[in-house]
Amino acid sequence: MAAAVEAPVPAEQDSALCGSEGETRGAEVEEKSQPQTGSTGPAVSHSRLSKLPLARIKALMKTDPDVSLASQESVFIIAKATELFVEMIAKDALVYAQQGKRKTLQRKDLDNAIEAVDEFAFLEGTLD
Repeated sequence: MAAAVEAPVPAEQDSALCGSEGETRGAEVEEKSQPQTGSTGPAVSHSRLSKLPLARIKALMKTDPDVSLASQESVFIIAKATELFVEMIAKDALVYAQQGKRKTLQRKDLDNAIEAVDEFAFLEGTLD
């Protein structure tokens, strides 16, 4: 039961970073977590807290020959990490698009973000 209470916490922290869109997501997470605290029912459904399709994430994880089984929690963590990664690189690329007075991200914006941020060094040359 402890996992059910702890699961919404990262989503609330993530939503604080997203501005007005995050405010509505934070309210949704609070509404979902309030009924859960007093009940002894099943854990919070991870699919509602993730924007990515968990079945596809699980299928991708199973393509690795070293992975035979993937728990629901591990699939959720991988999905959440992927969401945060995509959000981070998109925000960094958006800065370069705005410098070019554009609203649409282009490949060159991603290239610039990859070159500028040390954490993205492992992606250098992948878009070639």
